[in-house]
Amino acid sequence: MKRLGKVSHVSSHKMLILKSEFAPRIGDIVVTKNLTEIGKVFDVFGPISEPYVAIKPKDRTNLDSLIGQILYILPSPKKIKKVKLRRKTFDKKRSKNKMPRMRGS
Repeated sequence: MKRLGKVSHVSSHKMLILKSEFAPRIGDIVVTKNLTEIGKVFDVFGPISEPYVAIKPKDRTNLDSLIGQILYILPSPKKIKKVKLRRKTFDKKRSKNKMPRMRGS
C-alpha cells in the first residue's frame, strides 16, 4: 500500500482532488487506511514534481467527510508477458555447408 496524499476538496463534478507526491497510473484503486475502497484514479494533472490527482469515487454520497483524509493506492499486479519459445533445429549437413572458411589456411 502506497500513500497517495491528503484529500484537499471535492470538485464540481463530484471528484475527489488531492495533491500527490508521485504520479499514479490512471485506473489504480484508491483506498483508506482501513482498506475501504474509495474509487479509482481518474486523472493526473499539474506539475510532474507535485501532481494533482482526481479520483472518481465509487459512492458519491458523503464525499465531504473524506476531506482531510489520507488515501492510499493498492499495488496492482504486474502483467506478465508470455514468451513463446522457439526450438532451434540443428541439421548437421546444413551446418557443414554453411560454415565459413578460414582465409590464409
